[in-house]
Amino acid sequence: MNLKELKELIELIQRSEISELELEKSGVKVRIKKERSSLPRPPIIEEIPSAPSVPEEVPQPQASAEPAPVPAGWLTLTAPVVGTFYRSPAPDADPYAEVGSVVKKGQIICVIEAMKLMNEIESEWDGKIVEILVENAQPVEYGEPLFRIEPLTPA
Repeated sequence: MNLKELKELIELIQRSEISELELEKSGVKVRIKKERSSLPRPPIIEEIPSAPSVPEEVPQPQASAEPAPVPAGWLTLTAPVVGTFYRSPAPDADPYAEVGSVVKKGQIICVIEAMKLMNEIESEWDGKIVEILVENAQPVEYGEPLFRIEPLTPA
């Protein structure tokens, strides 16, 4: 791998939503990783062999007049992608998190399937899950609230 190829890879990563790339070519192994910023980072995308299947008929969310106010101090984790929300890595597996679960920043708390890829969604804060706002196997939109988290330390 020459310098020009390496520069092209770096430019590709900078222009895309990919946060990390690992490549091995002719015995040379290269790993490129974007630095985290204060903005939410794109999810890690990886294929999970035992991915849950999408149900044929998914109930549509009920429209409410106005969303309930969020108590002061609670944080809302939103969907970073459009897809199908799953609380566990497989249909027969335990959920990543339940109401009352204490989670750490970076801990996987759900997956969102988008185009047959399972995007692991991580908690952005240390805290306690106080509400799960989406039903399992429900479609979600970008920016849709998924969890309410009461931070362990002030945000």
